[in-house]
Amino acid sequence: MSPAVHRSGPSADRPATEAVIGYDGSGNARRKGRRRGRGGSGERSMVPEATFSSYYGRPIVKPAPWEHDIAAYLFSGGLAAGSSLLAAGADLNDLPALRRTGRLAALGALGFSMAALVHDLGKPSRFYNMLRTMKLTSPMSVGTWILSIYGPFAGAAAASEAVRMVTDDTARGPLRLIRVMGRPSGLMAGLTAPPVAAYTAVLLADTATPSWHAAYKELPFVFVSSALAASGGMGMVAAPVDQAGPARRMAAGGAVVELLAERQMERSMGVTAEPLHAGRAGTLMKAAKVLTAAGAAGALLGGRSRALSVLSGAALMAGSACTRFGVFEAGLESAKDPKYTVVPQRERLERGEPVRYHH
Repeated sequence: MSPAVHRSGPSADRPATEAVIGYDGSGNARRKGRRRGRGGSGERSMVPEATFSSYYGRPIVKPAPWEHDIAAYLFSGGLAAGSSLLAAGADLNDLPALRRTGRLAALGALGFSMAALVHDLGKPSRFYNMLRTMKLTSPMSVGTWILSIYGPFAGAAAASEAVRMVTDDTARGPLRLIRVMGRPSGLMAGLTAPPVAAYTAVLLADTATPSWHAAYKELPFVFVSSALAASGGMGMVAAPVDQAGPARRMAAGGAVVELLAERQMERSMGVTAEPLHAGRAGTLMKAAKVLTAAGAAGALLGGRSRALSVLSGAALMAGSACTRFGVFEAGLESAKDPKYTVVPQRERLERGEPVRYHH
């Protein structure tokens, strides 16, 4: 909405006055008056600052109709993907306990993730219906296909691990085949895992929700590194310390990248980063930073202490979950305040950039 301008005609006893409605850096409306003539060249405030409002007090952007099971889906999907990567590396480096941890954790997290997604959709048939076509411009469509490709490999690798737990090399028939398919299935699950960890960030950023859309550059890095930190933490909790070295390194590296990416993301988001620091989202994001930093320190310094390894791994998983829930909550809150929709658009217009509308 363009600024409203009111002018009063000059007279002998009153200088010309021009009142302009604008917006300050925080998105609040302000009215300025300029006095001209007879030495009046400065600016002075005409009325107190006001806040944004919209027609009938309704949000400009409709908040996403998602419940917290979607936030759980975001976390568990990342944990599954990272665990498959960890298991593939452990298999190649002959670390059977860590391989088993990664494969079983991947299947468990994937199962929980799919249950949360189906619960949000309402019935399983809606997931299957999305496989009837593939729309490359839709992150939801692409994500459905990514999960459908990744899931069978992760399931086959976990099945192989379960068979290995109850049989030996003398197994014959179908059990033998399942055992043999463990490595190729596990490696394919590891290859297809990165898109599983990243696509949920693209899914959020492709919406019109202000805080999600503004984070489109850094959010994939935040989610992928958070997934690595969580899955490394899972390996630290479940695997023996003499085989958990790769898990500790993955956890520490993922945690460091996550913290740095979050910091850069908040800088680049401008005013839409405010919801990340307020209310429930602010509490979750603060907890995420503390837990992730503490878990990374424990992973680096814990060495072969079993107790510290378990505590640090649990902190990393909890920190990753808080990150997902915090970003989720911040997005919902940003959609409720017109400021987070209007201010970024005005800033882009002032820079001469086109304003893009997303549905």
